[in-house]
Amino acid sequence: MTVREHADPLTLAERALGGSGNAARLHGDGWIRLTAALEDGGPAPVTVDVLADTARPPHAVAYLLPGGGLNFAADFLTPGTPGGESLAHHLRRRGLLVVGVTPREDAADAGQVTAGMGLAAHRRDLAGVVAALDRVLELPYAYAGHSAGAALALDAASHDPSPRLRRVLVLDTTGPCTGPAALRAAATRDAYAEQLARGVHAADPGLAGLVARAVADPGGACAVPWPPDPERRFTHAGLAHYALIRTSALPGPANWIYRQGHSAGTYAFGATPAEDRFALSRTTLGTWHAATAALGSGLVPTALMRDLAAVWAGDGDTYRIAWERIRAEVVWVNAELGRGDEPRGAELIRAGGNDRVRFTVAPGYGHADVVWAPTAPADVWPALL
Repeated sequence: MTVREHADPLTLAERALGGSGNAARLHGDGWIRLTAALEDGGPAPVTVDVLADTARPPHAVAYLLPGGGLNFAADFLTPGTPGGESLAHHLRRRGLLVVGVTPREDAADAGQVTAGMGLAAHRRDLAGVVAALDRVLELPYAYAGHSAGAALALDAASHDPSPRLRRVLVLDTTGPCTGPAALRAAATRDAYAEQLARGVHAADPGLAGLVARAVADPGGACAVPWPPDPERRFTHAGLAHYALIRTSALPGPANWIYRQGHSAGTYAFGATPAEDRFALSRTTLGTWHAATAALGSGLVPTALMRDLAAVWAGDGDTYRIAWERIRAEVVWVNAELGRGDEPRGAELIRAGGNDRVRFTVAPGYGHADVVWAPTAPADVWPALL
C-alpha cells in the first residue's frame, strides 16, 4: 500500500510543498483548491495550485502550465461562459488531480525579473515541484501546457525519464519552423537578445489594460493611431478587438508567429473609428476581462522569449528542445488562427522513435480560444483525453 492511500492527496501535496505556513484552501462545490507560494530564496516565488475532487480519489495528475504572462487561474480556471466550464475543472471531473504551476514572474515586479529566467529556469522550477509531489503521490502524470507553457511541457518531458510520465498535452505552441519563417524566428531571437544586452529583462504585453479600458470606456478615444487615417485614433473597444483578432498585424518582435490572432473574430473599418464593426466569434470580451483581471504582474521574461524564438528558429546553440528524448505519448492541438498548422515539432518527436504522437489543428480557433471558448470542451478538449 502506497503512502497516497493513507491520506487525501491535498494533505499529501501540502506537506510535500513545505507545510501549511503559506498555503490557503478554497472550498467549492465538489472541489478543494490549495494554493501555496514556494519561497525558496529566488527573486519571487513559484506558485502551486492543487485542485482536487472531493467525491473520489484521483487516478492521475495533470500539471497545468500557463502561457507567457498568464498564471494558472487566468489560463485554466477562467470559464468560457458564466457558470461554464474551465479546463482545470474539466480535467478534475475526469478523475485527475490538477496541479497548476505558475512561474515566478507572475509574483514579481519588473526589477525582480532577471536575465536568467529563460526556458531552462522554468523547467528546473517545474521539475522541483514535480519531484516533491511525485514522491508522495506516486501517481501517473501528464504535462499539459498552453502557448509558452506547452513549450515548457515538451521541454520538461525531454528531461524527465520517469515511467510515471505518461502524456504531454500541448495546446497551440510552435516548434522549429522551416523556410522563411525560420529566418524570421532568428530575427526575433536576435531582437530579444539585443533587449537582454540593454538590460531589458521583462515586458508587459498590455492586453490586461487594453481589455479593461474596452470594458470601462468602450467608445472613448485611445492614443493609438487608426490605420485608415493615422490622424484619428481607435476607440478603446476597437483597439482591444483589433489587437485580439488581428494580433499578427501588430508591431512587436513575436506577433508574426500567429496566423491571425489571439481570438477568432471579424474586424471591418468604418468611415470613422466609431463606425468600425467588430466581433469576437468564440471567446467573449467578458471572458477576456475575467482572465486578464486574474493576472499577477502580467510580465513575460525577455530571456524566455529569446529561448522560445530560438526553438522556432531551430537554433540549437541558443536553446534546443531535445525532441528525440520525448518518450511519453504526445497529443498536440494547435489553433488554425493561432499558431496554425506547424507540425515540425511533432515530426521531430516521431523521427526520434516515438510513434505515439498526434498533431491536429482546431479549425476556426484563435490562440486563446482553445482554452477559453465555450465550444472548446466539445471541439478541442476531447482530443486531449
